[in-house]
Amino acid sequence: MRIVVLDGFALNPGDISWSELHALGDVTIYDRTEEKDIVSRAKEADAILLNKCPMTKDTLSLLPNLKYIGVLATGYNVVDTAFARERGVVVTNIPAYSTQSVAQHVFALMLEIASHTGAHSERCLSGGWENAKDFCFWDYPLTELSEKTLGIIGYGAIGQAVGRIAIAFGMRVLSYSPSKNAPEALEAIYRESDVISLNCPLTKDNAGMICFSSIAKMKKGVWIINTARGGLVNEEDVKSALISGRIGYFAADVVSLEPIRGDNPLLSAPNVILTPHIAWAPKESRKRLMKIAVSNIKNFMDGTIINQVNV
Repeated sequence: MRIVVLDGFALNPGDISWSELHALGDVTIYDRTEEKDIVSRAKEADAILLNKCPMTKDTLSLLPNLKYIGVLATGYNVVDTAFARERGVVVTNIPAYSTQSVAQHVFALMLEIASHTGAHSERCLSGGWENAKDFCFWDYPLTELSEKTLGIIGYGAIGQAVGRIAIAFGMRVLSYSPSKNAPEALEAIYRESDVISLNCPLTKDNAGMICFSSIAKMKKGVWIINTARGGLVNEEDVKSALISGRIGYFAADVVSLEPIRGDNPLLSAPNVILTPHIAWAPKESRKRLMKIAVSNIKNFMDGTIINQVNV
């Protein structure tokens, strides 16, 4: 089998091994592939592994040998799955590989807002503590999470892991999943939460859900944390709410267009913490992803398909 990895660098910048994949056939690995080069690089491939390379109808039409697409992520919106199904191309994803990593990152962001550890460390290292008049100082409000209410929007594996950590901190947890809860549960989250964590997939129904109308229902000074998808948030509305104080802090690992552009409204808003889409990326999580990706393609080759998303 001829296997082409189109954009493997994010998964493996060199600290884990491709050896198990190489054992499955003739493997070519590219760190990154521009859209214009996809067809030339993949035209002879039986199987493609990709992360962010778009696999559109037009591109798929030019890949006659293709039988399998393995998305190296949980989200698979980069692939036209319906057309792939028409062409008889199996599409798989990687479920549940980053649950603990993303839940951990939610609290890394939340704790930075609560304690401003990084900011205070920078002040200490630059002489702020040495020159202080007292034995301690703080430049930001310090907040206990205990007894605060956390609203989790999206209560799948990641949302539930976030909830367990929150309970360990003594927080009250509210949750909402559209498949399990009535809309009133979401309204309660908006109304009662001190902190809101977005842990849901992006769909046509929830795109831009954090906007003027939903923010108006929230407690003044609410913290919002987004480790899901940037498209869940209207970034202009969030900036305005941060300036007015309707939102106290906004912390995110994702934005609407990635890599972030210099004109993104969040870059000029107050009380923002951003990380560059790394919640999924601890080495342990990436090794798990690699193992599942290899298992997916092995099972496809054996005729026992798993994790298919275009059945």
